Amino acid sequence: MRTRLTEGFGIQHPILCAPMALVTGGRLAAAVSSAGGLGIVGGGYAGILGGEHDIQRELAHVRGHKFGIGFITWALARAPQVLDEVLSHSPFCVFLSFGDPRPFAEKVRRSGSKLICQVQSLRHVDQALEGGATAIVAQGTEAGGHGAKRSTLPFVPEVADYLSKESPSTLLLAAGGIADGRGLAAALMLGADGVVVGSRFWASEEALTPPAATDRALCYSGDDTVRTKAIDALRGVPWPDEFSFRILRNKLTEQWGHRESEAAEAFGSLAATYAEARSRQDFEVAAIVVGECVGLIHDRPSAGSIIKAMVTQARSLLERGATLDFERR
Repeated sequence: MRTRLTEGFGIQHPILCAPMALVTGGRLAAAVSSAGGLGIVGGGYAGILGGEHDIQRELAHVRGHKFGIGFITWALARAPQVLDEVLSHSPFCVFLSFGDPRPFAEKVRRSGSKLICQVQSLRHVDQALEGGATAIVAQGTEAGGHGAKRSTLPFVPEVADYLSKESPSTLLLAAGGIADGRGLAAALMLGADGVVVGSRFWASEEALTPPAATDRALCYSGDDTVRTKAIDALRGVPWPDEFSFRILRNKLTEQWGHRESEAAEAFGSLAATYAEARSRQDFEVAAIVVGECVGLIHDRPSAGSIIKAMVTQARSLLERGATLDFERR
């Protein structure tokens, strides 16, 4: 499947693995790249909160592979030295989301890495373009983890139209709810050059995801996800107000998910309890971070088999669509 993304990035398939904190370690990133996509190690909160995986250790697993590194931008701003540390490993790209990428853009470009910016609004698109992003990821609210208000289906083509006028050479990727070949084919039809896949790789053999989390998630559907700001507040993580958190429902979300104002007033009150629950893998308290497409996920195969199945299905659908269009004429 040749697109502007595969040609510009020198990869076989137009699929990037999302840089999920505590999930996309070096093994998963390497597996995705080996299968013809591009794996992006999750740098998460740049180490400012603790309890994250060792970035340097994970980067050791991708040595010899094409790879990227991704950060939560507002957190990276609090620990900018981390960017210098990872750039010394010569990542193919740096993926920034949830904050203004412009303060880091020149350093990334000067290093020789490509800048990828994930956006959730047209205002974010403008910031990414001003920063000289090679690629923009239009993220819909269906995604697991953090996001904003726009939905993938209308947001991606709107960004595609915007880029066609303002910056035609900038690549566009779609993210949010894409878990199989149907999602890949749809994204390409909407005007994207490729996709960023999170939840499907979250449930892959090479992911750092605890088996207890995926075992539990496989019993749920998209109806069982919730989007709330309350959990971040209770665990004491200072997310900007425009972003909320999509996770699977549990006892904590049932108690607090609809009480965002009260949770904000109780900021950090459950930080110790939450950290302990995560260490014990008590998922009635600790979040299982997965998107609405959890209802499409039924197993935990290898990353390579996920990519193969996704590309095979997408190619079949696109070819069949072309045939149907011809027959209508």
